Amino acid sequence: MKTHMKWLHRTILVVGMLPALLGLLLSPAPALACACGCGIFDVGMSSGMLLPSDTDTGWSVWARYNYMDQNKNWEGTSSAPASDNGDKEIKTHFITLGGQYMINHSWSVMAELPLFDRALTTTDDGSVTGTAGAIYTGRMFDMGDLMIQGVYTGFSSDLSTGISFGIKLPTGNYTGPTGAAGGSEFDRDSLPGTGSTDLMIGAYHVGALTHDNLLGYFVQARYQVAVATRNDYRPGNELDAAAGLNYSFMNVGFFGRITPVIQLLASNRMADSLENSDPLNSGYTRLIAAPGLELRIKRVRLFVDVELPFFQYVNAADGLSAEGTSGQLVASVAYKAQIGYDF
Repeated sequence: MKTHMKWLHRTILVVGMLPALLGLLLSPAPALACACGCGIFDVGMSSGMLLPSDTDTGWSVWARYNYMDQNKNWEGTSSAPASDNGDKEIKTHFITLGGQYMINHSWSVMAELPLFDRALTTTDDGSVTGTAGAIYTGRMFDMGDLMIQGVYTGFSSDLSTGISFGIKLPTGNYTGPTGAAGGSEFDRDSLPGTGSTDLMIGAYHVGALTHDNLLGYFVQARYQVAVATRNDYRPGNELDAAAGLNYSFMNVGFFGRITPVIQLLASNRMADSLENSDPLNSGYTRLIAAPGLELRIKRVRLFVDVELPFFQYVNAADGLSAEGTSGQLVASVAYKAQIGYDF
């Protein structure tokens, strides 16, 4: 059991440079009344929190690439007319660079820095193109908010249970391309940074469901709350959670390097608040099925999955809000690839 749990810890974290290279080859996007919900990318099989190293000390580094095309207007639990929302599409390529250092058997520290490459297709009020009602696309590539977390795994010798606590710093761009809060194209909820300082707390547990340790499970949750804000915008509190199964082929030739995974991801975010927010059209609940595969070759690990929402509830104005919009843009699928290396 102890051997399997150590192996499981090593195989949950996937890190590296390939996703970053892929991200640079692709194009981007964000929009009004449509927070990206990217916190969901930080929980689950590829989360560093799940995987302290199986040695007492050491480094792990990773890079993660996510892609999401938000092109459907959504109100409540169903699709809504595109005409209800002045924003039409948000294409986003997320590139997240991270690292974790195992101080000893019980403690580690982890940091992640996201980069956002986004393109927002929206309706002009006349200030950009000179024609009110014209559809145009604004683009932005910038740094997001740095997250730093401590992880305690000293509850058992196999590191199967851990808790985390950390802070999100306002390092990301929260003013937009023009320098004014929100920018001419991007609302505060769709910029790379929130301008807020957030506290985070989380926990995880991994285990085996069969005596031969081939079938394993994991659960994880993380709660995030803003404690300091800027420019009259406060992002809603967010809870992200994951539960999943993974199967090990062990010593079956090449297939012994592959671990199939099925995850259920859940995300709940409260409405944004303060003057520069759109509380009537922000906040959501999402349930996502995410089948994936992990491949391990010596110290290198690659993880890929496809994330398919099967339930989405978003807050939407009852009729058009004061901004003349109702609903949020959602994506019908999201993609993740992560590659990394354990030193």
